[in-house]
Amino acid sequence: MAKSRVGILISGRGSNMASLVEASRAPDSGYDVVLVASDKHEAPGLAWAAEQGVPTFAMSPRGIPKPEYEAAIDAALRDAGVEAIALAGYMRLLSDDFVAKWRGRILNIHPSLLPKYKGLDTHARAIAAGDAMAGCSVHVVTEELDGGEVLGQAQVPILPGDTAETLGARVIVEEHKLYPRMLDQWLSMRR
Repeated sequence: MAKSRVGILISGRGSNMASLVEASRAPDSGYDVVLVASDKHEAPGLAWAAEQGVPTFAMSPRGIPKPEYEAAIDAALRDAGVEAIALAGYMRLLSDDFVAKWRGRILNIHPSLLPKYKGLDTHARAIAAGDAMAGCSVHVVTEELDGGEVLGQAQVPILPGDTAETLGARVIVEEHKLYPRMLDQWLSMRR
């Protein structure tokens, strides 16, 4: 059976992207990463992907109207034959039009136990609320910020004295395990 062709969007170091690429190399993986794209030419994750032989694309949105910028990203994804998109630390909000073009074919990893703490500063918010547990969620991307169907979650206890940084360091370890598994399962259900 042919593997699904995945494009990954990043903005920074790309640690979740790297975990997805590495998982794609397992003999039983159902996907190949065919493009890593970024809104930042200097994103460290792009250099890592290129070193791994994964094609890359970078374009800064500065000074470009959002529809034109997203059209260029869309064209790069389609030119690479991408069938599904994984957001991995991509820090730009996608327009409703872009999401509609790829409806049901975009996943995201979010550093909270959705529906709690949509948006930013999730770890600090969980600590401030006195939560016993934090974690991460893989969800389908919709027009609603962090509002699509949750496919899987991993929990991490909030320890006494935790800061956003210490909690985040433990959560990202779980993200790197959860995201490849959920992406592979989700794609296998779609085949």
